[in-house]
Amino acid sequence: MEPITVREIIDAVGGKLLSGDGLLDMTVTHVFTDSRKPDLGALFIPLTGEQFDGHAFIADALQAGAAGCFTARERDSYLPGKFYIKVGSTLKALRDLARFYKQRFHIPFIAITGSVGKTTTKDMVAAVLGEKFKVLKTEGNFNNEIGLPLTLLHLDKTHQICVLEMGMNHFGEIDYLSSIAEPDVAILTNIGDAHIENLGSRENILKAKCEIFAHLNPNGLVVLNGDDPMLAPLAKQLSFRTVKCGLGAENSYRASAVETDSTGFIRCDVTGPEGTLPVEIRALGSHMIYPTLIAAAVAEHFGMTGEEIARGVLQFAPTRMRMNIVRRGNGITILDDAYNANPQSMRAAVEVLAQTNDGYKIAVLGDMFELGPFAPTLHASVGTCVAKGGINCLIAVGELAHHIYNAALEEGVEKTYWCATKEEAMPVLEEELCPNATVLVKASRGMAFENLVAYLKQITPEP
Repeated sequence: MEPITVREIIDAVGGKLLSGDGLLDMTVTHVFTDSRKPDLGALFIPLTGEQFDGHAFIADALQAGAAGCFTARERDSYLPGKFYIKVGSTLKALRDLARFYKQRFHIPFIAITGSVGKTTTKDMVAAVLGEKFKVLKTEGNFNNEIGLPLTLLHLDKTHQICVLEMGMNHFGEIDYLSSIAEPDVAILTNIGDAHIENLGSRENILKAKCEIFAHLNPNGLVVLNGDDPMLAPLAKQLSFRTVKCGLGAENSYRASAVETDSTGFIRCDVTGPEGTLPVEIRALGSHMIYPTLIAAAVAEHFGMTGEEIARGVLQFAPTRMRMNIVRRGNGITILDDAYNANPQSMRAAVEVLAQTNDGYKIAVLGDMFELGPFAPTLHASVGTCVAKGGINCLIAVGELAHHIYNAALEEGVEKTYWCATKEEAMPVLEEELCPNATVLVKASRGMAFENLVAYLKQITPEP
């Protein structure tokens, strides 16, 4: 973060200085919201939620070295040498500060949303652009009303492009985030069933995702998954320059000659308006074609050459717990996709497992949340996918995952187990493990399936 004075912060958020009159010209170079991780000389922003109130930790944060804080209410006492800025809402103050700070940077901002593949697309776009530019990208799960402003507040004068991921589960959230980011490029990866419990239908999910266009630069670029039947029609409806990416012949950016080598990496030819180039994608699954095509479209928009794009694709590395390949002894491979799950990403992950090299294939699949009344049918669809993929063994974990188990059992999967908890699944998993096995581990974030990945590492030998 570039230095910003206390006076500028007050102006940016419309705040009132409660204490620290002599500190108006002090500069701040960091902002933080977790009092357990204080930054010396930084601004502490105490956020509130249903289960917490950061105001209770203001004194701790300041005593640990923070220079000052926002507060939504006056304090009983004030520490000397610290500044306190009163605001109506600390969350809105974070938004207003990020929006103000962003105006310092006359660089392109890229926003990515969609039901599936946002993080992978963000990582791929950043990797490709990083071959030519200094890129700031969303880290981890910082894709919400807190994380996006904090990401923008990490901008510094060295950055040339910013790549932002935008998540949502209700109407209005993408509008809120894009009003802060005001993107120059908007990317929509697909429309699926994630958060359908809250939004009611795919049509409503599309409507919510399209909120991103309300704050897109009028001269900006829209990049769509052209193979998605709900997104493809937008190309003729939007007033922005729009390109489509996919396998279909009508797309501006297409992939052909797709093949997977013996290590599971993908090679293909990417064809766009500037010609055709061969690329190698160091990741598993044919679904990786879409982030690659999208990244190529964005890179060419910013003047990158085919050679630069191909080198950038090679630099791609997935975020932790996003289809990470963990090699263990005895030829055992763990596909760690434990970060999150929805029906589309779950089926894609099962297809990746199905396409791996010969050997015993185990799918450890857990509950998918926020599907509402659609949950039984959508979980069952995953069980059918397990059967069609020729998976040798299914271990379904959780109440909702019983529907995966039932469908797989009916479709004749060789071995099927249902376990109520991760702890019950562990001995089953250990019993089924064998040399040259490949194990997929995937469920919604709330299932904490990283614990099963850790267990697998514990019971398998080092490579």
